[in-house]
Amino acid sequence: MKKIAFFILITLNLKSYTQDRITGQLFSTRSEVIAESGMVATSHPLATQVGIDILKKGGNAIDAAIASNAAIGLMEPTGNGIGGDLFAIIWIEKEKKLYGLNASGRSPENLTLNYFEKNNITEIPAYGPLPVSVPGCVDGWFEMHNKFGNISIKKVLDPAIKYAENGFPVTELVAHYMHIANEKFNKYPNFKETYYINESTPKKGEIFKNPNLANTLKLIAKKGREGFYEGKVAQKISEFVIEQGGFLSYYDLKNHKSEWIEPVSTNYRGYDIWELPPNGQGIAALQILNLLEGYDIKSMGFGSAEYIHHFTEAKKIAFADRARYYADMDFNKIPVEYLISKEYSDSRRNEINSKKAALKVSAGEIENGDTIYLTTADKDGNMVSLIQSNYRGMGSGMVPTGLGFMLQDRGELFSLEKGHFNVYEPGKRPFHTIIPAFITKDRKPYVSFGLMGGAMQPQGHAQIVINLIDFGMNLQEAGDAPRIRHLSNQQPTGGYMNNGGELSLESGFDYKEIRKLLEYGHKVIFDLGSYGGYQAIMYDDKTGVYFGASESRKDGNAMGY
Repeated sequence: MKKIAFFILITLNLKSYTQDRITGQLFSTRSEVIAESGMVATSHPLATQVGIDILKKGGNAIDAAIASNAAIGLMEPTGNGIGGDLFAIIWIEKEKKLYGLNASGRSPENLTLNYFEKNNITEIPAYGPLPVSVPGCVDGWFEMHNKFGNISIKKVLDPAIKYAENGFPVTELVAHYMHIANEKFNKYPNFKETYYINESTPKKGEIFKNPNLANTLKLIAKKGREGFYEGKVAQKISEFVIEQGGFLSYYDLKNHKSEWIEPVSTNYRGYDIWELPPNGQGIAALQILNLLEGYDIKSMGFGSAEYIHHFTEAKKIAFADRARYYADMDFNKIPVEYLISKEYSDSRRNEINSKKAALKVSAGEIENGDTIYLTTADKDGNMVSLIQSNYRGMGSGMVPTGLGFMLQDRGELFSLEKGHFNVYEPGKRPFHTIIPAFITKDRKPYVSFGLMGGAMQPQGHAQIVINLIDFGMNLQEAGDAPRIRHLSNQQPTGGYMNNGGELSLESGFDYKEIRKLLEYGHKVIFDLGSYGGYQAIMYDDKTGVYFGASESRKDGNAMGY
């Protein structure tokens, strides 16, 4: 037995064992999808097909994004749905311009900080009625559609409605996450009635239907935005939350409004990397890239201890600022332009010790998010980068009676510390983890991309950019390459990260490089999950074709025509 174990160990350490058979990479990958007339990439194959069908029926990238999002809210309720929030970056080819949309909801007007103090609540709970904020997704759809849509909203929502009525086979990954969610939520009202088939959540391959969600989507298709934020749907949402001990009111829903915002960017080695400003965390990716631009990353080599070390140390600095500054800009004066400036990164770079991991950095980590990301592109050159989530997988556990969806729990991300930028206030948007991204080159669209998963997202965004630009990977390889995720020790918001946190490495890194990281002082751990899920579309302006990519960590795919 010892000889066999030794043989296996030696075999696993041979580089040839882990090489991809086609590309020679030390990780498995596959070809990109290439097409000319349109492209859709989502984390669910049926939702990708819905988007392609919409493009073929005369819809544009915006219509396809909404249709795919509606479908995936039904098919992957473990990550998103109309009870959650939405952010998007949209390239409009005719205008040669990027638009940013913040469709995140606000806290209830009738809930105050005093309520938490009176009831000796020091942290907003993860589940139940208290973390529920206004779901912004549907309003985001209509902002996008009213401004840029090409076909009727009825045609856009029709595929999701039909799938909700007639059913669809549940994928293995979604079945797995629904089984996990069941342990948290089966005690809450309406969860079993909405998500069970017979006596349990659906198993792989079972046909799942959601007639209540179909009816809600029909009402939205018929009455527009008001079909969700006013009338009987809004009334049912409010009555249910208040009945459960929460505060979300009909007034909160009726008065919600999304906001069109200007994306912000930094230039990384000739490429403009675009993110949305806070209340999201996107600018953390820009800060990481600014810090790393001062090093010759290419010569370090992908997977080297030197690269992983410098990346991790840059992340620590960016996340220190994330803990202190990122919040709703309507309530705070946040120095976004300075935080993403070259001047600021130059002043912070000397804090990185090239041979030693920092053990004490001002930081605060917020974890346990799940999300969907999708991207679309059409024959006219329009591209959409869209991310949508309920937070903590399925959300708060609050399933309003007869509506077919769960409400988000984003309010958990507020601080209850007086004076903090992200302290709870009525009518305020919480700090947000979900972020879409976009890359332009010479003022032309280049890559629309995103990556799911809580605090992994800005770390993942920066790694995708580095894989593409510094390491010369193609669009698919950039997403399939093993990832780095630094985990800070959970401390009070704005406090200190002690002992350097933990460096989580996906399988595929060379063990001799891991030993070097241990010598630098990093605490290295291994985790099979929590590395996000990536979709991307690249446009080649010379050939006029799109390249699509979707990774194996999720169920999804890219498809073009």
